[in-house]
Amino acid sequence: MNNSACAVETGGFIFDWFNFDLTTPQPTLDADLLRLLSFLPGLKEILMLRQVHALEHATVWVLSESKATPFSQTTANNYPVDNGLLSGLSTEKGFYLYGKVNISDLRRAVTLALRRLTNGEWHLAVHPRCGTNLSVAMLLAAGLAIGTHLVFPRGPIEQLIGLGLAATTAAELAPDIGALVQRYLTTAIPFNLEVTSIKSTQDLWGREAHFVKVRWRE
Repeated sequence: MNNSACAVETGGFIFDWFNFDLTTPQPTLDADLLRLLSFLPGLKEILMLRQVHALEHATVWVLSESKATPFSQTTANNYPVDNGLLSGLSTEKGFYLYGKVNISDLRRAVTLALRRLTNGEWHLAVHPRCGTNLSVAMLLAAGLAIGTHLVFPRGPIEQLIGLGLAATTAAELAPDIGALVQRYLTTAIPFNLEVTSIKSTQDLWGREAHFVKVRWRE
């Protein structure tokens, strides 16, 4: 078979759709998409936001599993657990980190998080406390609630049972579906990010935070 029919060429650059792999992060994928679809407004910002989002999650994981914060905890088997006192907010220019953390420790954590992500520890891009999971849970609950309303008898008891089933099912499914949405939609491995600065600041709402600023690199 001639694979040339499955490739797109633009400006001397060829994107091979035939050999495209969804399951393994491709180091050049976002840069290739940006060159191929450069005419789309806002594409670069979207691609950067997804990569920043992954770096934010990985940084929280690294800080949680280290002694970088006074609130870090470990399980009985000495496995790290999530530090619920750390949180973040991603933008296309970088991310805000909230919580008590020394800026020197944060610099080391960001550097380590970026290196671990790009070296194959892709699971660090997904975080159970991400707002994506909450959005997925709400959408699932709404959809299932509508479905049970249409399917169940119209009596008040039956409708209450249906709503309860919808809420319970959404709560059970949301973590796994949310993780998939994070992996394939709202995050991307930051192969094209370079950290330029980290400083103490305030976010748009005046909350104290550290801001990790990044820039795009090919």
